[in-house]
Amino acid sequence: MSSARFDVTTLEKLLSAAVAAPSVHNTQPWRFRLAPDTLTLEIRAARDRGLRHADPSGRALHLSVGCALLNLRLAVAHFGWTPVTRLLPRPDEPDLLATVRFGGPARLSPDPELYEAVWRRHSSRFPFSDRPLPTALRTELAEAAHTEGALLTGAATAEADRLLRLTLEAERRNRADQDRAAESRRWVREPDATALGIPPAAVGPQDHGDHLPMRDFGAHRRTSALAARPFERRPVLAVLSTAHDRRADWLRAGQALQRVLLVATVHGVRASLLHQALEWSDLRERLVGDPVDGRLHAQMVIRLGYGPQGPATPRRTAAQALEDAAPPAHR
Repeated sequence: MSSARFDVTTLEKLLSAAVAAPSVHNTQPWRFRLAPDTLTLEIRAARDRGLRHADPSGRALHLSVGCALLNLRLAVAHFGWTPVTRLLPRPDEPDLLATVRFGGPARLSPDPELYEAVWRRHSSRFPFSDRPLPTALRTELAEAAHTEGALLTGAATAEADRLLRLTLEAERRNRADQDRAAESRRWVREPDATALGIPPAAVGPQDHGDHLPMRDFGAHRRTSALAARPFERRPVLAVLSTAHDRRADWLRAGQALQRVLLVATVHGVRASLLHQALEWSDLRERLVGDPVDGRLHAQMVIRLGYGPQGPATPRRTAAQALEDAAPPAHR
């Protein structure tokens, strides 16, 4: 057992770090439960906050939980323990997605920069400049993804244009699909006691040229009133992918995504996620070009650049995250 101190204040900080993670539509689809006898935190899926139309398989939900899991691992190490992580530990409890046990004293020095970035990172849906990312930083971002078992592939100009066309097609389909449009609309809301959803101020403008298809969260509601601004002419895009496409791979992809976003934050780089094409199976298959070694599975398209930070979306408190915890199934 580590000599690091565990108390209510520490637990609140650990959970606050976890829930600072990004999630699809800011649904925060996770629940936490502490097993005090083993000092283990369980992370369970909050299926009631899943997206039935845009994410019927739960892939994006798993990615969101993976992001929270990476934050929790960093926080556990920051407080002096070794995070002992298991993915999908009990087949008879499919909603138990991961556990993190507080092991002995941390064997590796925690990364204070990444831990501090947990509190500063949030998506920016606003225009970026055309300033390119340094080659060394692109390499560091790719290494961050590789650390978590995923591949981050930067898109050259022609490939970026192809990705944008696929995203634009997906966004058009989403706007035309009444169920998906209504589902998206439901998550645009002013902050309230639930701390869920995206405040209207954080939605961001649309690209007036529609070259960079930002998600229209208000589809069918305020199309004529959408603010439009010029976005960067050559968006910096990267595709996060995995060799397999199972639930554990989705959780690994989420951890990889969050590590990439935190490294970007450390270097003052903003990011937003272009998830639309991943919500249509035929378009998702086309997001990854011809790989050299077998087929890859796209998990996220990431837009990176220098620009305004943009408003932060709200987060549930540590107490809310614990109060939501479902009791474990009887075994």
